[in-house]
Amino acid sequence: MKLIIEALKINSRCLLYRTLPLACLLWCVISMLPYYSFSQEKKKVIPDGTEGEVLESPDTTPVKKKRKIRSNYDLGFTTLKIGGGFLVDYSAYSQDKKGKDQMDSMNVELKGGFKVRDSRIALSGKFKTKRTVTWKAGFMYDGVSNSWFVRETGIMVAVPELWGSFFVGRTKEGVSMSKVMNGYSGEFMERHMSLDAIPLLADGIKWLGFLPKQRIFWNLGVFTDWLSKGQSFSTHSSQFGARIGWLPIHTTKENLHIAANIHLGHPQDDTIRVRSKPEASAAPYFIDTGKFPTDHSTFLGWEIYYTSGPWMFGTEYRWDKFRSSQKDDPVFNGGELVVGYTFTGESRPYYTESGIYGFAQVNRPVFKGGPGAWDIVLRFSSLDLDGGLIKGGKFWRLTPQVNWYATKNIRLEFMYGYGILDKFNMKGATQFFQSRLQLTL
Repeated sequence: MKLIIEALKINSRCLLYRTLPLACLLWCVISMLPYYSFSQEKKKVIPDGTEGEVLESPDTTPVKKKRKIRSNYDLGFTTLKIGGGFLVDYSAYSQDKKGKDQMDSMNVELKGGFKVRDSRIALSGKFKTKRTVTWKAGFMYDGVSNSWFVRETGIMVAVPELWGSFFVGRTKEGVSMSKVMNGYSGEFMERHMSLDAIPLLADGIKWLGFLPKQRIFWNLGVFTDWLSKGQSFSTHSSQFGARIGWLPIHTTKENLHIAANIHLGHPQDDTIRVRSKPEASAAPYFIDTGKFPTDHSTFLGWEIYYTSGPWMFGTEYRWDKFRSSQKDDPVFNGGELVVGYTFTGESRPYYTESGIYGFAQVNRPVFKGGPGAWDIVLRFSSLDLDGGLIKGGKFWRLTPQVNWYATKNIRLEFMYGYGILDKFNMKGATQFFQSRLQLTL
C-alpha cells in the first residue's frame, strides 16, 4: 500500500493549473454541441443536484382543490422546487474514570442536552431547454457553529454525448458514498468519523457518468478555494477527486456497488489539521492532530455496498497520507462496517446518475393508516490519527440505531453508542445516548 501511495505523490497545484483550463475548454465545447437523443437522456429520473434527490413534474392542480402543501411550481422558463429541512438532537453521555480524565487532559467538557443540529433551505428546478439543464441553490444554518453556509449550489447540464452530466458550482467532492449522500438521507445520525479529513464541499466542476451496458459509473472533479477560502469546510486550496465504480448486480430489488476513490490536494497555506468528533455533533473533538505542515495530501479509499430487498450491508475504508518531512509523512486510516434491516419491507432506491443510494422509502405512511417505515442499523467505525510523528489519538465506536419514518418528511432516530478512546496512554470508555427529530419538505 505504501508503494501505491508513494506512486500517487503529485503536486496538486500543478495538477489543477493543467486540468482546469482543459475543463473550461471542455465545458465550452459541450455548450456548442448539438443535441442528440441518446438513451440516457430519455430517463424519467432528473437529478436534483448530485446528492440523490430527484426533480418531479410541477403540480398544476389549482391550490383551492388541494389539501396538501405544494412544493413544485412551473414558472414558465423554469420549474421551481422548494425544499427544506430541520434537525434537532438530544444527547447524553456516560464515561468511566479514564474517559473523564481524558476530557480533563484535553480541557473540554462532554455536556448533553437538546440542540438544533441544522436547518436548511433549498431551491431548484429545470430550465425549459431542449437539453436537460437544472439548477440548485442551497443554504444551511449550522447549529454547532451558529452560522449560515451556502450548500450545494450550481448548474447541472446533461451531456449524453459524454455519458452523463456536468455540475458547475459548489458541490460534494465526489469521494465516498457516505460523504456524497445527502446528510438527511443517511442510515445514521452522523457520517462515520474517518471521512472528516475530506472537505465536505468544494467549488469547481464535476463530471458524473454512467455506462448502462457495462454498469460502470464515475464522479471526477477539479476544485479550488477561490470562493470558499476561510470557510470551515475549506481545507485545501486546490484538489482533484475521483470515484469510479462497478455494479455487478443492478436490479430494482438487488444491488451490488463496488467503488474506489482518490483525492489529491494542496492544503491551504501548506498547513492542515485533522480532527474528528465521536459521531455526535454536540460533543467536543475526541481525536486531533493539531496543525502541522504539509504541502500535499493523498487520500485513497474503497467502498462496497449490497442491498437485497429490506437488507443492507456496507463497508468503507480509507487511508489519508500527508507529505510532511517535519512529521515523517503521516498516514491516517479508518472506516466502517454497516448492516441494516427494514422491518416494513422497503428498500432504498439507487441512483446511477451519482452512484449513490437515495432517501428511504415509506410505502405506508402513518397519516394514511400505515405504520410508517421501521429499520434497525448497526455500525462499527474507527479512526486512527496516530501516524508518523503525530499522536492525534485513536477511537472506535459500536453503534446500533433504530429509525422510524412516520412519513417521507418525518423521521425519528434513536441511537446508542459505545466507544473507546486511546489517547494520553489511556483507554477511556464513553457511552452515547442520542436521538433526533428530522423534518423535511
